[in-house]
Amino acid sequence: MRVEQIYTGCLAQGAYYIVSNGEAAIIDPLREVKPYIELLEKDGVKLKYIFETHFHADFVSGHIDLSAETGAPIIYGPNAAPEFDCIVAEDNQVFELGAVKIKVLHTPGHTMESTTYLLIDENGKDHAIFSGDTLFLGDVGRPDLAQKAASMTQEQLAGHLYDSLMTKIMPLADDVIVYPAHGAGSACGKNMMKETVDTLGNQKKVNYALNQPNKEAFVAAVTDGLLPPPAYFGANVAMNKKGYRNVDEVINQGMTALSPEEFETAAESTGALILDTRSNGEFAKEFIPQSVNIGINGDFAPWVGAMIGDVNQPLLLITDKGMEEEVVIRLSRVGFDNVLGYLKGGIEAWKTAGKETDQVDRISAEEFKERLKVGESVVYDVRKESEYEAEHVEEAYSRPLASINDWIKDINPKEHFFVHCAGGYRSMIAASILQARGYRNFTEIEGGFKAIAETGVPKTDFVCQSKVMKA
Repeated sequence: MRVEQIYTGCLAQGAYYIVSNGEAAIIDPLREVKPYIELLEKDGVKLKYIFETHFHADFVSGHIDLSAETGAPIIYGPNAAPEFDCIVAEDNQVFELGAVKIKVLHTPGHTMESTTYLLIDENGKDHAIFSGDTLFLGDVGRPDLAQKAASMTQEQLAGHLYDSLMTKIMPLADDVIVYPAHGAGSACGKNMMKETVDTLGNQKKVNYALNQPNKEAFVAAVTDGLLPPPAYFGANVAMNKKGYRNVDEVINQGMTALSPEEFETAAESTGALILDTRSNGEFAKEFIPQSVNIGINGDFAPWVGAMIGDVNQPLLLITDKGMEEEVVIRLSRVGFDNVLGYLKGGIEAWKTAGKETDQVDRISAEEFKERLKVGESVVYDVRKESEYEAEHVEEAYSRPLASINDWIKDINPKEHFFVHCAGGYRSMIAASILQARGYRNFTEIEGGFKAIAETGVPKTDFVCQSKVMKA
């Protein structure tokens, strides 16, 4: 028996590959299925099952394309009702895989079809659980995403989650390995550990949710401090439940190379959003007017989902040379399938064609120190509230990037302000959105709070972030 975790850091997502005696199973596969096919061929094994822990909200699973490619059936737990052929398993149903078994443990709460899969080894011993979004390391799945579909409140769903954990998960042995669907950085939880594998025994000790004295306390703890879910979550659930376009078609369309003239015409005629995926430093120097910058070297796909929201929005891409396909694939993982193409030759081709460019007013942290007038200057901190509460520039305002659509309308365009994040990634996203919407009376700070903290700019006293994790 072999278990392999296939972890995708930019999504904080774990898929799993299990092999025993020439048969394989894959749990919660990503959208692009080619790597799985290559893995199966390399090992010379047959894919017998595709297990889905639930209808994912934060990414589009590869279950449908993988089933079409391999003939392996898709398996969901009880209560699932997808609009494609699959096996809806019963609670405690057992599936044999080579010399091992995979047992269905229905664990509703995050969603009502949420299911944990228990791996039983060749000797009949409980070996591991693939807990999906039911149990994370350090946290449990948020119970507010399925309220509408389940016709329940988040408190009622949290109650179901408590029962699932106490009756199905906690009785398992301490040496059982926990393989969750997500790690730190995912919006599906609020307090996840950076580790991606642990023992259940350790989680029983350190996981705050598993150490509540009763159901009422558990419900209060897991529902406290939940931020609104990203706008794209509902669309991803629908795609996972109803089906979607073949990923190869999506990639082929997105890989359409456009000349500067074709690119400009497409932007004007389709209402496409120009998404520039270069680094924030390169973007700041020169970019196509009205572009939005979300760098590929960061939490790219989740921020695209959070900032753009509408997965049907037509997109035109600016990328670093050779990164075009990678960008299209990452967009497809979160359901953004309507990429019309990319600018061939990038920003250099645009300039060579004599097209207009724009830039962001960016300064160093040292220059910010010189220009900052405490009590007069306006500073917007676009980090998460928990980061802001831990430590921030004195008299700075908390303006989280995730809620920019709420606070942007309150900006006084006549009043200059500074904007920063932790390191420059999120503040450049904010800067690009601000300029695209006509706000230009601001200055972005290179290097963010990390650089500012080294300059002697007055700051509040540091407070451990673990004490302010409600944000």
